[in-house]
Amino acid sequence: MASSVDPTHDGLATWAGRLIIAFAAGFFAVLTFHQPVLALLHHAGLTPIAAYPMGHTAPFGIPRVFSLALWGGVWALPLALVLTWVPRPAFWPAAALFGALGPSLVNWLVVLPLKGAPMGGGWHPAGIVTALVINGAWGLGTAFIWRGTMALAFRKARMTAPGA
Repeated sequence: MASSVDPTHDGLATWAGRLIIAFAAGFFAVLTFHQPVLALLHHAGLTPIAAYPMGHTAPFGIPRVFSLALWGGVWALPLALVLTWVPRPAFWPAAALFGALGPSLVNWLVVLPLKGAPMGGGWHPAGIVTALVINGAWGLGTAFIWRGTMALAFRKARMTAPGA
């Protein structure tokens, strides 16, 4: 089955290289897709949560938005693995679905209870929709950045390959 990201399978990018690019894509997708969508929802009055939170997180004291971006990078690793094997027609829906469901479910079912909050944050419909929308936007953004960066890397490698 042909990969939706590397149609040539020319061995250009190692898995480590692909995952580094995926991490960076997930990190930047939080800043350029996830948080702007949250800002739009907040501005429209659909969520009380403001975008780009600068409050410090434990235990390292980094601003929350950068903690979210780091987790976006971590979540991009399994997303990239999944998207590598997804057929082309399903690439974008898979990115949105993975983004919406993966991080949201783990947050609702694992992270919030570990922090002493109710499972699902109390299952408030507005909170559920907000999480699915902003995380779905992150998934699409990560896929967009990752796919574009990988395409540029393949193009550059083909141009610099011996005999090209």
